[in-house]
Amino acid sequence: MTKKSDRYCKMYPVSWEQLHRDGKALAWRLIEHGPFEGIIAVTRGGLVPAAIIARELDIHHIDTICISSYDWKEQGKVNIIKGVEGTGKGWLIIDDLVDTGGTARIIRGLLPEAHFATIYAKPSGKPTVDTYITEVSQDTWVLFPWDAESRFAEPLIKVAHSED
Repeated sequence: MTKKSDRYCKMYPVSWEQLHRDGKALAWRLIEHGPFEGIIAVTRGGLVPAAIIARELDIHHIDTICISSYDWKEQGKVNIIKGVEGTGKGWLIIDDLVDTGGTARIIRGLLPEAHFATIYAKPSGKPTVDTYITEVSQDTWVLFPWDAESRFAEPLIKVAHSED
């Protein structure tokens, strides 16, 4: 298994406000691909973006696909906790981020006809989704607001020099 410290050398913190703006931008982009029968949120990261997009696209039918593949330290074996029936035709899958594309490929296999959208995409995972808003480098850890708390942060120059 690849450890977070081996894979990620940059941090991209996302605030609640930025997440909302980016979610709304994704909704704008998705209008041309709809209408959708409903949203399938990928838990847990896709829950908040799915709520934003559901509001903006006036979608009231929301389901979840529950998959666990990594914690904040490392990516591991994929565990499908709750699936969704059907092929996904007419449905919109929402997740916060596509990283390596491993989880997205599994979801694609389960729901091949769904439109898959994420707010953030990394180069390795980008080909597995249909729509995204912001690309971040593969070596960047996206720090979502639900995973963070406010505290003092060292200036970047001090952090960079401490790694030398």
